[in-house]
Amino acid sequence: MGLFERWLTVWVGLGILAGVGLGLAIPGLFESIARLEFAHVNLVVAVFIWVMIYPMMIQIDFAAVKDVGKRPRGLLLTLVVNWLIKPFTMAALAVLFFHHLFAPWVDPQSASEYIAGMILLGVAPCTAMVFVWSQLTKGDPNYTLVQVSVNDLIMVFAFAPIAAFLLGVTKVTVPWETLLLSVVLYVVLPLVAGVLTRRLWLREGQARLARGVAALKPWSVVGLIATVVLLFGFQAGTIVSQPLVIALIAVPLVIQSYGIFAISYAAARALRLPHDIAAPACMIGTSNFFELAVAVAISLFGLSSGAALATVVGVLVEVPVMLSLVAIANRTRHWFPVVVPAGVSGVAVRANPGETRGDRTA
Repeated sequence: MGLFERWLTVWVGLGILAGVGLGLAIPGLFESIARLEFAHVNLVVAVFIWVMIYPMMIQIDFAAVKDVGKRPRGLLLTLVVNWLIKPFTMAALAVLFFHHLFAPWVDPQSASEYIAGMILLGVAPCTAMVFVWSQLTKGDPNYTLVQVSVNDLIMVFAFAPIAAFLLGVTKVTVPWETLLLSVVLYVVLPLVAGVLTRRLWLREGQARLARGVAALKPWSVVGLIATVVLLFGFQAGTIVSQPLVIALIAVPLVIQSYGIFAISYAAARALRLPHDIAAPACMIGTSNFFELAVAVAISLFGLSSGAALATVVGVLVEVPVMLSLVAIANRTRHWFPVVVPAGVSGVAVRANPGETRGDRTA
């Protein structure tokens, strides 16, 4: 691992502090940047996320994508967690905390709005940041692409009905511009750029590709840190002015994140998935598509609503929580079977949990 990746938690922590500090010191700059958006998608943040994802897309081998269908269990795990478990556990935790445990400190109207915002986060599985978490856990980039793509397709049809059911409203208007623009900016465009770059470099040989990927890797971390600085800069005033409310909202969100990860990770281990498939599958189920959640919360409840605030808190807690889960996933790699090439036979052999690639030969 390079310097950036080895000390990523430190850089993110410094990015959070820098974002809050700069947001308080020069709020006008961040307000101007915040206004540079289209369909509730901030264009500057989109550029930084694009910088994050592009180097990872170069590593995707389309010739291997077709083989994902031969290993459907990882994809099945992602779909079950994202659409049959996660939205409902988030709703249950939100109600438990804000209608019962936190009731003495929060008025009923605000509590209902906070619950609505958390539900919207729970129904929106992540699209962009998953590629970062996948790379940090050495996930299979081809499999991760398929997982994200299938989830995006299902989200087009399932987001509104599930959100409407859990919110108890008759109709949820999906901001299609936000959804489609996010998918294009965060998946389609960097994927196309990555494929073209990969083909260009492969003409000069595998060594050229390896050098190019190594040179671009640090930029993924630079994009992540820049995104963190902006997100925390945008919300610096809220963080300082409403620390108690933010802390209260963060509690069920953090419990949900670790709980969903634990459920997914246990299921992945029971299914004996290889770690490079298990880790990204669990990360997809744990993280959220915050742009979509924020946009829907604003359209349904208003910009200054508790629902919108709850979705913003989701953005604030996600990066630190996900980094801790990346660390957990990397330290428990030995819990999962490892697929080891079987040499000339071309048959994959699974190593026992606890063995590494160097522990046995094909």
